[in-house]
Amino acid sequence: MLRKTLFWLHLCAGVIGGLVILIMSVTGVLLMYEKQIVAYVDRRAAGANGMATSAAPESARLGVEALLAAVSSGSGKTPTNVTLRADAREPVTVGLGRDTVLVDPSSGKVLAPQQAGIRAFFRSTTDWHRWLAATPEGRNNARAITGASNFAFLILVVSGLVLWFPRKWRWQNVRAALWFRGGLSAKARDFNWHNTIGFWCSTFLIVFTLTAVVMSYQWASNLLYTITGNEVPQQQQGGPAAEKPYAYPSDIDTAWAAAQQTPEWRSISLRLPIEKESAVFTIDEGIYWNIFGRSTLTSDMNGGVKKWEAYGDQNSGRQLRSWFRFTHTGESFGIVGQIIGFIACIGGAFLVWTGFSLALRRFRNWRLAKSVA
Repeated sequence: MLRKTLFWLHLCAGVIGGLVILIMSVTGVLLMYEKQIVAYVDRRAAGANGMATSAAPESARLGVEALLAAVSSGSGKTPTNVTLRADAREPVTVGLGRDTVLVDPSSGKVLAPQQAGIRAFFRSTTDWHRWLAATPEGRNNARAITGASNFAFLILVVSGLVLWFPRKWRWQNVRAALWFRGGLSAKARDFNWHNTIGFWCSTFLIVFTLTAVVMSYQWASNLLYTITGNEVPQQQQGGPAAEKPYAYPSDIDTAWAAAQQTPEWRSISLRLPIEKESAVFTIDEGIYWNIFGRSTLTSDMNGGVKKWEAYGDQNSGRQLRSWFRFTHTGESFGIVGQIIGFIACIGGAFLVWTGFSLALRRFRNWRLAKSVA
């Protein structure tokens, strides 16, 4: 009875959420190496503009105020964030809402937009992955659909792993479900692929779907803090829309200089606009096992430090939440994790295809048996 119940739960969850799961799996494959591809295109853009050979020393860099002013006047858009890297040969990254431009730190020149097309492609793919490319008005509903479908995928993987276990534990039965076999009929082939891919990808798919549940549902995110014995943080409200103009503080460079006092910093980011005369900097120190661990510095506009929060001093709930975010994309474990994620996403797409094929055959046989009766 338990096995039969799990089977019908597995079948219904797959039929209801299969199409959205397929979309998320395919887009997950396309997004897996986004950062490496964009970084490569950015390097080519910088090289095409002579930055690799003509980079000026640190002392010749323009101030952040001047860089933002140059980008704003040249693009007609309001910058929403800026990232400066310690290596003077690296361009400054300036966000313009959902767009991003690279800026020569010495001249303030916006580099040729060779990367615009690839960024637009990944942005569109991300929209499909997160909310099925819905308009801003419909994203809450679309996010609910993708979140529920991801939860259904988690149920599918767990129930499928239980159903994979043979009824009788004999090596012949186990071996038949462990690897691909040739010379099978279409139905037997799909069943063999479904079992084999599901078994080898199950552990990784559970990790990827479980981390996605934490990002999809606030209650799941809060649960991380609860189980680690930490206070649930208050939700932060989003900043104003990018198209709303605002004035930069005239002393932003003074505040930025305070952030640059952090020893051996690799990159410093600032989200704009600045509120309450306090600049909140996100700093990559490159000293933590979690390569995405970031520390936070809050400075006043006179360069005085109001608050310093090192990543290593953050509570376990917040650190775990950071791990979940980048484990979902495989990036927490470098290129190895991304390779595993890439294969698992392809496996997820094949599981949907073979699952639909088996379900349609079952439905067709049921209709045939009903008509004969």
